[in-house]
Amino acid sequence: MKPKVGVYVCHCGINIASTVDVEAVTEFARQLPNVVVARNYQYMCSDPGQALIKQDIEELGLDRVVVAACSPRMHEPTFRAVVQEAGINPYFFEQANIREQCSWVHEEGADTTEKAMRLVAAAVAKAALYRPLEEREVGVIPAALVIGGGIAGLEAALDIAEAGYRVYLVERKDHLGGHMARLNRTFPTLESAAELLSQAISQVQEHPNIEVMTTSEVVEVEGYVGNFAIKVKVGQVGNLSELEVGAIVVATGYEPFDPRLKPEFAYGIYDNVITSLEFERLSSPSGSTGGKIEVNGQQPKDVVFIKCVGSRDKNLGNEYCSRVCCMYTAKQAHLVKEQIPDANVTIFYIDVRAFGKGFEEFYDRVRMEGVRYRRGNASEIYRKGERLAVRAEDTLLSETLEVEADLVVLAVGMVPRHDVKDVASLLKLSRSPDGFFLEAHPKLRPIDTTTDGVFLAGTCQGPKDIADTVVQAKAAASSALIPLSRGRVKVESIVSVVNEEICSGCGICEGLCAYGALSLHPWKGVMTVNEVLCKGCGACAAACPSGAMTLSHFTHDQILAQLETLVM
Repeated sequence: MKPKVGVYVCHCGINIASTVDVEAVTEFARQLPNVVVARNYQYMCSDPGQALIKQDIEELGLDRVVVAACSPRMHEPTFRAVVQEAGINPYFFEQANIREQCSWVHEEGADTTEKAMRLVAAAVAKAALYRPLEEREVGVIPAALVIGGGIAGLEAALDIAEAGYRVYLVERKDHLGGHMARLNRTFPTLESAAELLSQAISQVQEHPNIEVMTTSEVVEVEGYVGNFAIKVKVGQVGNLSELEVGAIVVATGYEPFDPRLKPEFAYGIYDNVITSLEFERLSSPSGSTGGKIEVNGQQPKDVVFIKCVGSRDKNLGNEYCSRVCCMYTAKQAHLVKEQIPDANVTIFYIDVRAFGKGFEEFYDRVRMEGVRYRRGNASEIYRKGERLAVRAEDTLLSETLEVEADLVVLAVGMVPRHDVKDVASLLKLSRSPDGFFLEAHPKLRPIDTTTDGVFLAGTCQGPKDIADTVVQAKAAASSALIPLSRGRVKVESIVSVVNEEICSGCGICEGLCAYGALSLHPWKGVMTVNEVLCKGCGACAAACPSGAMTLSHFTHDQILAQLETLVM
């Protein structure tokens, strides 16, 4: 029986309609083979637009739907749900991207409209050959693994445990707290970091649903969303503990930039050139000086802070802003003035980024306390008599200057952990150009990863302060609770299929699979597909030299039909 296709062209406000003749595309679609109806509407993703599709399915008996609109990454799930609610297999829907691929990259004109027509025709040709796919579900183990015992891991573990699920919290070190355990006070409220952290640690250690595993390391992860098999190396003796969980939260944190990579600042040469984290310990009541800011037993009279050390530096490859340096430098300058009111405090900065709640007010407060901000690039630190000298270029006055100091504090940025590659390989995670773990989508899926059931929390995803870290940790916990609470999760329906008759068992596809979904059959000598692990990326189908591997929903005849339509 011939398919009955309905085509719907979206104006997308003026995003599409300003450069594409929507009426002409709609009229063109009406003439295409198998098309029963073609319409256009201002916003097809709106409730009236969705109702229009449902009405035509019911009244005209449509069994295929094509929407020409924005990127499928934006609204394909929306329209699949629409056709499913109307009684059609959700995989009988196809979306032609005439916004990003057409109207946004071409000027208004006949050629732009013609390209939109061809994209619609290709979508119709492919949709006519669609075969029904089944939506599948698997059960979920009601437990979670949290990797990392810093503030992000602590908060994520608490939220999941409070919801009634078992949590395994794995931390490499012999104590919890991460980098926050090294801090003195938080900005901009100047609360004690130790007090805030101790509350979270106590709650975690006392919670009946949380098993804390310190001096431990995750060494193996197998399985898939809802059913992960984990091996953890526990203690110095290296005993292996096997865990089964349904979701994983990655909260492995960051490392401070090593200022030795900036030798012009003489870190490690002069004992009164220290990092911002070392200053935290110097000013902390639990530090070696009991909270007294001293250098060689003397209070410094001239203190210089240098910002953006290891951040916003193209020469080092760290082009990103570490976000926290501006405000923790202001906090540390305040602590100097609080303890040594007559001290001369100078901050060399590129820009001041006080973006958070109460940050701008705190920055103004510090300046009013007498802290001197100088917009300039520090280029060198060297010994001058018994003191240090900081040479810098004042970028406002366009002049070189020299400032003497008793203490220089380097505001180091955040960088990915040294083991980030190992963790990425273990969990099959992607990384962004800056080296941190990459989220599935920066706007729509900022917590998710490309590995279903694995979520990101805190500074392993990118630089952020404590407040934003806690927010992301709670979001990751909420995302992890979705499969745990439902008890079942949907798995990808678009998966690879092996034609065993022509598969030679060469193994090329197995080496390319990023999800570990392919394996050679032990006695048949042909490739097999774990349909739960497969994410339908198509890498295996593209690489198979014998053509034995195909991707459902992107079969050879469907792709060829699209190509033939595009080149006509």
